[in-house]
Amino acid sequence: MPGSIRAVLDTNVVLAARLSPHATSPTAEILDRWQQHEFRFLYSLDTLAEYAEKLLERGIPAPEVAAFIRLIARHGEIVSIVFFHFRHYPVDSEDVMFLLCAINGRSTHLVSYDPHLLSLRPYYAGEVTICEPIEFLAACRSAHPGSP
Repeated sequence: MPGSIRAVLDTNVVLAARLSPHATSPTAEILDRWQQHEFRFLYSLDTLAEYAEKLLERGIPAPEVAAFIRLIARHGEIVSIVFFHFRHYPVDSEDVMFLLCAINGRSTHLVSYDPHLLSLRPYYAGEVTICEPIEFLAACRSAHPGSP
């Protein structure tokens, strides 16, 4: 069922997708699957600002960054942060915004390459699946067999 997967993408996943020289990279496939409505891309104002900042720092031209941010804002799902309690706090303060977005948005997945975020898996089992991109792709492919 489209939309049953609700995902927050860490900045490192977005950067990998946008900077990959290969259109068939796993992270590029994640963004393609989002644009095919296979999952809901959840974001908060903080995560959106982080994406823009890091994309610009990595040399993506400002008009491309602005278009990408507009795409997320138009077709993603904004999450209001109203609940601030964690079962276990992230070691890296940069990860707080992604965990808050996942919890407040009732995300099914928080997708990251970050070992600090991935180390939180046992604390949030049953609430949100914190996983690497390839694990997330497996879930998308399973939910949408036959999709490219």
